[in-house]
Amino acid sequence: MPASATMIGALLGLGTQMYSNALRKLPCMRHPWEHGLGMGLGVVSLNQLVKWDAKLQEDLDKMLGKAMAANVRRYFGLSEFSCSCVIIAIHFLYLIFLPCAAILLTVFCLRPDFK
Repeated sequence: MPASATMIGALLGLGTQMYSNALRKLPCMRHPWEHGLGMGLGVVSLNQLVKWDAKLQEDLDKMLGKAMAANVRRYFGLSEFSCSCVIIAIHFLYLIFLPCAAILLTVFCLRPDFK
């Protein structure tokens, strides 16, 4: 990526200087040192842009990781262990409650005095 950013920056610097000379109706290579300066500025600016983008992506990943960890702590408890304990307790209650509820419904529904 740095090699392609360097080439693109050099072409942008050269193209900018040539476009500037063409707008002013000057010869394209009027001051060759300006082309070298433009190419150097283009290379530096595009390489800095690539570095800035990589750093921005790292910072974004860190912030998203912190936000995800805060959401897990906020909604699921303090750790993975407590979260798994809650899930096991809920499953255990369903295993006990559903058969008991079914038994109670059949007992009350099959009573002769049930109206």
